[in-house]
Amino acid sequence: MSGHSKWANTKHRKGAQDAKRGKMFTKLAKEIAVAARMGGGDPEANPRLRAGIISARAVNMPKDNIDRAIKKGVGGLEGANYEEITYEGYGPGGVAVLVDCLTDNRNRTVGEVRFFFGKSGGNMGETGCVSYMFDKKGSMVVEKGVMDEEKLLELALEAGAEDVVDDGDIFEVLTAPEDFNTVREALEKAGVSFVEASISMIPKNTVEVAEEKTAISLMKLIDNLEDFDDVQKVHANFDIPDALMEKIS
Repeated sequence: MSGHSKWANTKHRKGAQDAKRGKMFTKLAKEIAVAARMGGGDPEANPRLRAGIISARAVNMPKDNIDRAIKKGVGGLEGANYEEITYEGYGPGGVAVLVDCLTDNRNRTVGEVRFFFGKSGGNMGETGCVSYMFDKKGSMVVEKGVMDEEKLLELALEAGAEDVVDDGDIFEVLTAPEDFNTVREALEKAGVSFVEASISMIPKNTVEVAEEKTAISLMKLIDNLEDFDDVQKVHANFDIPDALMEKIS
């Protein structure tokens, strides 16, 4: 899930996220397999695979799982062929939601995603209905304490990053999508480690959700989507105050 102050919100929901660790491994394995199938099994020559492995290591996914997913992707193990598709819609409170999926059955996936939107009081829309509200960016999340803020800013900007954002317990390095790999490699060489490194959808503006009932419905929608095996990532433009997020978690 990505939204405004997403890491602060995730911290409040850590218990729920820990319970989803098995599903997280499954989703990461699927992403790694697809990346390997599309670009080969060498992470040094396959930026998408490299990013997937970084995300997997950040959540302590076992090396055997990573290696198995790579083998599946390059044809060493049998596995389904997945199609990438993004669905769009509005959640409770008029929050814009993008749902990135990897699926081997488009009819199953669209039916379930539509059901979750409807169940929450939101509605699924046509392609393009909310995507214009987001910018596609390279995103690298760095825990505070890994490196001094001024040094990180200097390294990132010299490598071609657009900005370094202070977001609670973390710094987020933002890049143009085409500069993501160059910046990531430069920071890695400088000894910077990432909690997550991926191409993400960053909201241009946010919608404040301060009413408790609406916030509960919205987070239920996001939880249901994230629990669905076909969904890889959910992006949304909400801003829930930390105190309310902590209360409803």
